[in-house]
Amino acid sequence: FFAAVHLWFFVLLSLLCNTVMFSLAARKRRVSREVWLQGCRSCSECSRENGCLRCSDRLFLFLHRDGMSHHGSCLHSCPAGHYGLRGTDANRCIKCRAPECERCFDKDFCTKCKRGFLLYKGKCLSSCPEGSFPHSTDCVEDCVFSTAGNWAEWSPCLYNGLSCGVRWGRQNRTRVLSWRTPEELSELCPPQSESRKCRLKKRCRKGKRCRGERERREREREEEREKRERRERERREREREEEREREEREREREREREREASVPRSLNADFSIFLY
Repeated sequence: FFAAVHLWFFVLLSLLCNTVMFSLAARKRRVSREVWLQGCRSCSECSRENGCLRCSDRLFLFLHRDGMSHHGSCLHSCPAGHYGLRGTDANRCIKCRAPECERCFDKDFCTKCKRGFLLYKGKCLSSCPEGSFPHSTDCVEDCVFSTAGNWAEWSPCLYNGLSCGVRWGRQNRTRVLSWRTPEELSELCPPQSESRKCRLKKRCRKGKRCRGERERREREREEEREKRERRERERREREREEEREREEREREREREREREASVPRSLNADFSIFLY
């Protein structure tokens, strides 16, 4: 009797275990199917083993390695290290050739580098080449200026060194270059400045001379002296040129007389007999 009870109990326990196992397997298959359908929602064509096989016209097909096989996904934009290539049959995500490239325009032209690298003409470098210097994530060849507080104060308003006595003058200011030493800036970056028109006092204060008037007069005298010296140099140059031309003409006449004197007298006599 007890053996029969144990046998029936073992049979019932086996049936219960099989029922639980079948229900768990069915649930697992159902969940797997739901996950697969969820992953294939953006696909035009999909398979259980390889995921997306074809995408809509606006999406890119991205293939990533999953063990020994590739699994496809349809994305609006390609992940880091890849760029989107649109084609007539499909749009695909292509991997950038350089491993240090985070974004690229095509296989060999990077547009953004990974941390620790600098972008220079489509390449990701560990340091900038000669003639360029690092700025943010790039190597630049042009001057880089500060973005805030970069202009100095305007200079005093002057007109040819005068601070009054005329209506309009000009004033200048310079731009401060960013975080580079003066020696490096002098080699890489020319100075940058700007000027603007400004209003002057038309009349100077009584009993005071305009600031810079003496310098202006001295400068005018210096310019006039330079003009006189330049005219004098031009006059001397013209005289020397005329003298050279006269000497050249004189030498030409001398050579002509020598050629005439070198003709033999017998030839002249024979020529005279021939004429008679």
